[in-house]
Amino acid sequence: MLSIMREKAGSWMLKVILGIIAVVFVFWGFGTQNSGKTVKVASVNGEPISYKEYKKQYDDMVEEFRRRLGENFNEEIIKNLGLEKRALESLIERRLMISEAEKLNFQVTEEELDTNIVRTPTFQKGGRFDENTYLRVLKYARITPEAFKKMQREAMLIQKLRLFVTGSAKVSKREVKEWYKWENAEVSIDFVKFSPDAYKIAGVTTEETKAFYEKNKSIYKIEPKIKIQFIRFSPDNYQSKIDIAEEEIQEYYESNPEEFETPKTVEARHILIKVDPEASEDVVQKGKERALAVMTLAIGGKDFAGLAKQYSEGPSKDTGGHLGVFQKGQMVKPFEDKAFSMKTGEISEPVRTQFGWHIIKVEKINEAIVISEKDAKRKIQRKMKEERAKSSAYDDAEVIYDICLDVEELSKAAEEKNMTVTTTGFFSQTSPVKGVANQDKFKSVAFELLEGEISDIHDFGDGYYILQATEKMPERIPELDEIKDRVRADLVKDKRNEKAVEDAGMFLETLKKGASMDTESRRYHLRPVSTGFFKRDDDVPRIGYEKGVSQAAFKLSRKKPLPEKAIKGSNGYYVIRFNSRNEPGTKELTAKEDDIVQRLLEQKKFNAFNAWLSQVKRDSEIEIEETFQNNL
Repeated sequence: MLSIMREKAGSWMLKVILGIIAVVFVFWGFGTQNSGKTVKVASVNGEPISYKEYKKQYDDMVEEFRRRLGENFNEEIIKNLGLEKRALESLIERRLMISEAEKLNFQVTEEELDTNIVRTPTFQKGGRFDENTYLRVLKYARITPEAFKKMQREAMLIQKLRLFVTGSAKVSKREVKEWYKWENAEVSIDFVKFSPDAYKIAGVTTEETKAFYEKNKSIYKIEPKIKIQFIRFSPDNYQSKIDIAEEEIQEYYESNPEEFETPKTVEARHILIKVDPEASEDVVQKGKERALAVMTLAIGGKDFAGLAKQYSEGPSKDTGGHLGVFQKGQMVKPFEDKAFSMKTGEISEPVRTQFGWHIIKVEKINEAIVISEKDAKRKIQRKMKEERAKSSAYDDAEVIYDICLDVEELSKAAEEKNMTVTTTGFFSQTSPVKGVANQDKFKSVAFELLEGEISDIHDFGDGYYILQATEKMPERIPELDEIKDRVRADLVKDKRNEKAVEDAGMFLETLKKGASMDTESRRYHLRPVSTGFFKRDDDVPRIGYEKGVSQAAFKLSRKKPLPEKAIKGSNGYYVIRFNSRNEPGTKELTAKEDDIVQRLLEQKKFNAFNAWLSQVKRDSEIEIEETFQNNL
């Protein structure tokens, strides 16, 4: 069935495939390992990793974080996350994991692979695998079935390896109790804050300013800048010239029926009584009896959401067992079969799945809807126009690009075809570019160009672009005269900070010698503040989120009431003193035990696999090209 499909691979399937396959693909790479072998950036046990592979992995990771963070994503986040190093590291790890899985003779059979694919909800229609849907999704993602199957096979192979490495992980009751006490302990502290902004600095001399500048030159470095000419080929400019015939609309409607069908969905709540899949018949029966007792209360008129909060052992208990809206193929089959056979408001008898016994209450049923051709006409027309307009825009971009190959100047090529060229001012990697929607992609392409070089055709989301670098300005450190006001302000800030550090340190030393916090704080025109109790991951009352303060506070005790040194916060220095500590009781531990076990087990598995992978790295020959390493 799946073997009939042929290839025509593309590059940006992450947006679609991410929700389909294991999230592991985002970090383990896409595409074939044999593509683009012209420039090597690294090798793993003698097997090269090409720049093309690295660039694609990096672009996919950037795109994924951009999708997650939306408008908050920028170049600074890329640097802070270290995505350049992460991209290479993920490719190296993927090579090692595949190699180790093969050494252990792990295999993914065709039957396993096909079963995995046909069970993917995104490829299903009416709860069953639909080959047309499968092909359409892959075509939209610009990836061939062969390439997709290769990626899926490798992901399944790596998953088998993970299960093998982490299969022996266990969590003891003692570990659960220790973690619960650690997580729920509370501490109260007193503190005095020394704020640099509170200090007045009389003035700084010219000599001091110059010395500060010489010592800190690197922080005043001006980023490299570039000036770009570009042509944007916007599909919007072509739509008015496109006509779609009635016959084409009809043909599209008949060929893509799934686009105009909204499947039946159910909104439901449930109460789960957990039973291990391999539990004895006696345990299974006792679980059912508990479920029947809760069902009786629900049928008798007790609030279902309240019962779920009280009795359910599933992750949805805190929301009253609410599961939201789901369609066929999104729940385990016994649960789904029952839910879709019920009426609104109906409460089911206990239903057994691999998770245990479920009592289901259907809140709402949304019947399947099919949009008529008449109602779908405008949508189809708009979609076909958009596709053809994009194609026309790309065709014109190709014409200009071909002319550029001869004239080697974007403005001359544009002049021949009466196109508009936009010229930017100088911009850096962190400054905005006027008139450009996708800033990050535009700048990524721009800064890879040599002066005078013309780019390939790039799709930046709002159209196709061709860029030419007209001028480049290398990074530089400005002379002191250019930035003396800024340097002077930084010096004053530095002096204030030094004074705050000095006073906080002296204050702490006097407390260690037995002085009163109240008395000593008055010498600095400050006063102690008590926080009240807080947990490790809470904001610190009267302070806010200060991880350093919180970590230091939980290391204190009556025997050791003071820290080794003042704690640097986001806008000052804190001297803290132990006040009191609350150890949690174990009354609520039983209700939370299963969740804690699951959390600790996942953590243990994660740590075990990382430790194993680190050892594999140490035992492997991994070489990174020196010129590439220097640019990371």
